[in-house]
Amino acid sequence: MTIVRQVPVTATATEPAAALLRGYVTAMNAVTRDTWVVDDFRREPDEVLGAMRPTPYELRPRFVALADDADDEPRPDQVLGWGVLNLPQRENTSWAYLQVGVLPAARGRGIGTALYDALFAIALEDDRTVFWTETEHASEAPAGPDALVAPTGSGRVPADDAGVRFARSRGWRLEQVERHSRLELPVDADRLARQRADAAAVAGAGYRTISWTGPTPALWQDAMALLRTRMSAGVPLAGLVYEEDQWDAARVRDHDDQLVARGMQIMVTAALHEESGELVAYSEFEIPSVTWDFVYQGDTFVLPPHRGHRLGMLVKAVNLQRLAADLPDVRRVSTWNAEENDHMLAINVALGFRPAGCCGSWQLKVAEPAP
Repeated sequence: MTIVRQVPVTATATEPAAALLRGYVTAMNAVTRDTWVVDDFRREPDEVLGAMRPTPYELRPRFVALADDADDEPRPDQVLGWGVLNLPQRENTSWAYLQVGVLPAARGRGIGTALYDALFAIALEDDRTVFWTETEHASEAPAGPDALVAPTGSGRVPADDAGVRFARSRGWRLEQVERHSRLELPVDADRLARQRADAAAVAGAGYRTISWTGPTPALWQDAMALLRTRMSAGVPLAGLVYEEDQWDAARVRDHDDQLVARGMQIMVTAALHEESGELVAYSEFEIPSVTWDFVYQGDTFVLPPHRGHRLGMLVKAVNLQRLAADLPDVRRVSTWNAEENDHMLAINVALGFRPAGCCGSWQLKVAEPAP
């Protein structure tokens, strides 16, 4: 029998009451390492604790699976699996994200099923009817009968993968495949400078870049709120149901505060439209506290009226130059893009990113509860 318990949100990650948190992080890191065969995505208890804290915009409870003979106050090493549940509180309130993982040595014992059933029941009790999950794969499945192709026609996941089989058996539908791309650093500085210069020449004198590291300056909080609003549903979503998040300056500050609580830094380069004085594009790196040799490439987005001026390439190239100057020990950058997002993938490939796996995005819709 498997016991599923919610991880408490404690004051610190080191106190005795945080044992389940530490076990959750250890189990998650083990599963992630088993999937991706690298340690770039490992996390620390302090960072996860910061991410778990509820906000006005989303609840993020976390769960662990334990054997029924675990101690009454379980030790971290008694955690056999983990579960993620994200519940939006402002927009997308019919929507829930869930994901579960089980230690490799504990698989095949129904632990993942117990976690899934527990999280699904909690979400249903909260009147959620649209569910989203992901399966992660260290390489894209080769074309052929053993591959499941996204309905977009772009991207494949292995049909015989355990997570894929489980999702399909529960009625989930593969909607999209995202490419995981990795950039090995350092890149050729002269080549990057040329790419920046070429993009700036196309953009012309009507645009210039501005940059910052850390929380968004007060001057730009409203502008970033608009960009993040448009970004939330302005990227390819295939058949995934997701309404636009509504950001304002307060939400930008909350987002920045969450990153600080997680011990993470953010490095942003944006494009300013000189005539309007508005920010119209941005790109960001998220810098984890656990390592100095790896960063995440987060959002890159250009407002539709300003596309066609190579602003995406411009802000990404400038931010890469800043990364090389400010954090010269970074050796790898990872990012994810929808396989049908040809334009952004072309920019990434031109900058030197190479495919390094994929994620399948799955959706399940359930009937509305009876009134």
